[in-house]
Amino acid sequence: MNIKPLADRVLVRPAQAEEKTVGGIIIPDSAKEKPLKGEIMAVGNGTKDEDMVLKAGDMVLYGKYAGTEIEVGGEKLLIMKQSDVLATI
Repeated sequence: MNIKPLADRVLVRPAQAEEKTVGGIIIPDSAKEKPLKGEIMAVGNGTKDEDMVLKAGDMVLYGKYAGTEIEVGGEKLLIMKQSDVLATI
């Protein structure tokens, strides 16, 4: 991948939206919720005030409206600040 986030930003690959409920009901595309977890693909170097805690390969939870969606090679990714990440899994 040719994208290297700057400063305290991270590049996240969102997890796939659930296709079925636990009870086996198939969810149509119009009713699927935006996933709130994903995998860190790349991280920046941090800032002089804040070190990078996250690393590539971490599974994380993030806010519903966090980050900016970009498309790289037909794949939708999110780029966001490290502070937008709520927790690691």
